[in-house]
Amino acid sequence: MMGLKISLTAGRLARSSALVAGLCLVAACAGSPGADGINDPYEATNRQTHDFNRGVDRVLIGPASKGYGGIVPEPVKRVVGNMARTLDLPGDIANNLLQLRLGDAAENTLRLAVNLTMGVGGIFDASTAIGLPGKPTDFGETLHVWGVGEGVYLEVPFAGPSTARDATGTLVDLVLNPVRLALPEREAMAATAMKLFSRLGDRDRFSETVESILYESADSYAQARLLYLQNRRFELAKKGGSGAGAADDDFIDPYEDPYGE
Repeated sequence: MMGLKISLTAGRLARSSALVAGLCLVAACAGSPGADGINDPYEATNRQTHDFNRGVDRVLIGPASKGYGGIVPEPVKRVVGNMARTLDLPGDIANNLLQLRLGDAAENTLRLAVNLTMGVGGIFDASTAIGLPGKPTDFGETLHVWGVGEGVYLEVPFAGPSTARDATGTLVDLVLNPVRLALPEREAMAATAMKLFSRLGDRDRFSETVESILYESADSYAQARLLYLQNRRFELAKKGGSGAGAADDDFIDPYEDPYGE
């Protein structure tokens, strides 16, 4: 049985590696940014996807997030968020190691251990309380550290703004998520559901910002594209790595949590 699991995991890794290589090749061959720093050769298709995503948000995600935010008590939402962030830590650690950021990996490992013990399985964010806020990351950032360019801008169905590099990273993080691979199927599905509820909570928390972009902008597509690229580039530049530009100290992250949570 163990050999079968290892074989399946190796197969997934091989398929994902091939996918990464293919998508990165697409990213590298899809032209260069224009004078405005935006590389969007598929704008017409992206705008259609953006309209689809905006419709999904209007009729499904937005109302669901408001229902979640209005019905679920705040302490329960906090527990869901804490557990979702704890479930992200194994993936963060794996990416820290791939980036050779051993200090970040050590901090996230300690954070995981504290949350699983003192935090009662992640119900409480005990690690932040003792000064371990963590070092969240993803495979898109790993590709950035490895020197892969961001590639073309993409609007991904159900996911929203991205780039070829970040879309590849999101897919790899999903397919090779250590929690999903390690847990039995039922527990893995429960972990996925926990993270989805956490996303609904985020959508409710940032509803004013999201809705001002999607429904109050003269061109919501261009506004969302600009904010995503600015925010992502700033985030990566702050952390450094291959290809990182200088971080703009005056940049204001429109998605920053005003409560610092």
